[in-house]
Amino acid sequence: MKKKENIIIIAILVIMLIAIIGVSYAAFNFSQQGNVPNKITTGSITMTYEESDNTITLGNALPTTDATGTTRLKEGEYFDFTVSSEITGEVNINYEISAKEVGDGTIDGSNIKLYLTRLTEDGTEEQLMSPEVYSEETSENTYTGRPSGEMSLYTSSMNSSESNNYRLRMYVDENYNPQGDGGGLTFKVQVNVYGKDRVAEPVSDVLLANIPEENQFDDGYDTFITGEDPNNYVWYSGKLWRAVSVNNSVKTTKLVTQWNISTIAYNEINSTAFEGSYMESWLNDTSVDGFLSNLREPENFIVMDAKWNATVDDKELGSITRPSDDGTIVEDAVGLLNVYEYQSSNNGGTDGYLNNGLEWWTLTPNDFKANVVEVRPNGGINDIIKTYSTGTRPSINLKSSVKIVNGDGTINNPYRLEEDYDTNLSGTLLKNRYSGEYIKFGTGENTLYRIVSHENGIGTKITSIEPLKDSGKLKRSTFGDTVDYSSTNIIGTFLNGEYLTNYIGNDYANMIEDTTTWYLGTVGNGMSYKLAKYIDTTGNTLTSSTTSAKVGLLRYGELMSGQFEISENNTTYWLLTPSNSERSHYVSDDSFSGAFDVKNMAIGIKPSLNLKQNVVITSGDGTKNNPFTLS
Repeated sequence: MKKKENIIIIAILVIMLIAIIGVSYAAFNFSQQGNVPNKITTGSITMTYEESDNTITLGNALPTTDATGTTRLKEGEYFDFTVSSEITGEVNINYEISAKEVGDGTIDGSNIKLYLTRLTEDGTEEQLMSPEVYSEETSENTYTGRPSGEMSLYTSSMNSSESNNYRLRMYVDENYNPQGDGGGLTFKVQVNVYGKDRVAEPVSDVLLANIPEENQFDDGYDTFITGEDPNNYVWYSGKLWRAVSVNNSVKTTKLVTQWNISTIAYNEINSTAFEGSYMESWLNDTSVDGFLSNLREPENFIVMDAKWNATVDDKELGSITRPSDDGTIVEDAVGLLNVYEYQSSNNGGTDGYLNNGLEWWTLTPNDFKANVVEVRPNGGINDIIKTYSTGTRPSINLKSSVKIVNGDGTINNPYRLEEDYDTNLSGTLLKNRYSGEYIKFGTGENTLYRIVSHENGIGTKITSIEPLKDSGKLKRSTFGDTVDYSSTNIIGTFLNGEYLTNYIGNDYANMIEDTTTWYLGTVGNGMSYKLAKYIDTTGNTLTSSTTSAKVGLLRYGELMSGQFEISENNTTYWLLTPSNSERSHYVSDDSFSGAFDVKNMAIGIKPSLNLKQNVVITSGDGTKNNPFTLS
């Protein structure tokens, strides 16, 4: 019988000698001799690998670009190895490939990049990690057996006897300047593969066991995770979340999305109440338009009648006390964080992990009539009129029964949940996957997209993760001569012409539905998001204001219309929805939403389109680091 702590360690010794003599040298070559098969067996699990005489020598190397370093294919310019398993009985194995600096290297690892791919059956390469400089993890991964002090390259699992072929490249970062270094520099790594029986453990137990005590705050009711960037990342239902707190009595775990999912007004002019608001409706909408309906099997993962404390509070950040359980309590599956919970993430400081650099609503009214508290991009708080439109970060409570099966809680290897951690998805129809999952789509520099929803019922609506770039610069456009989007106005002509040809290409364009209905309902200041698609807030009758086109834009309040992250590419971009006869909605670079004059304002373009129902996943797991590839 297998033991819970059975750990298999496979070491592939890869000694890479980097000699930088001068800028006149040509590109590097690996020196390798023969193939030496190796096998290590522990218990009923066997993993094998092949290496090239244990040694790779990287000589005469110069700094190189990612484009060159990741594509070299001449003999001696890459290192292939195999990891396989022979498993007896019903058992799953988590495994992780990592690299560890060894020896007395004389060039710093921050100047060295590693790049790992998997070789598919047809000989093509599937990217498993983007090129990254050598950096050692500060914590161990208890789910694979990898110790701290090594660089994690890739984590996956094996469910039965299988074999995977990998290709490793290592090169000097293009930013390194070899002038004056004296030459003869070396850097050596040992590549390890760790494997461990997959044992699922409750989310609350794993979090509190792996978060240092100095990053925990127990207020007597909940234990909050605190600090600037603790390892509390969780991937669930196509989205990256942060674990905020664990309830001390029932052991539920509160999560909030890392990024803003959409941008809407909180409520109408007459009330700051969460109950009955636009915000409550959007978060708990069970139609295709809402957040709750697009979560994966929410009844199996989240507390459907969670209590959300929306008590009024007008105190300053740092002086807020826990709101009473006798305050304003609303029962819902999905809510928002209140200001006390935000404050507790970093003892009232503004630079804690919940400050994502964007603008977003909290649950807390500042007074009874007009204002609700928002978090500012600098981490401070501000009360704003609830009819303004700003970012939404949904919050949920994971049931105490939900368990973690993989990951270490870091941003590149977030905790993965049992029944949400899918492997070997090749052949799965994309229409069966979840809002937020990442897709590789198109050509050139704009190739990362996310699933929005399955609005048409048969296919998959997607959108680019950021506004389009052209030769590294943001593509900007006016909307057109009218607020009504069409395939013939300025922005529509571009999206249904040049975009399809130069940004997508024929192979991908053939996956797109030829015609999609785009809803053009008008949403004025302080009005419900539902009016962008329906004639009234009941959501029962679709608006007659529509247009047909192959490519369009996201509408106001639609899923995935928020800012996905903070980067140099953040910019304001158009939405599909008119605000009045002269202005259309936009989302700003910090996730605030307003309306611009369509004729005179040139801003970013974030295309949206529907993929056909027969589009199939060929590889990937839907995360940002390993997006789905399609056919």
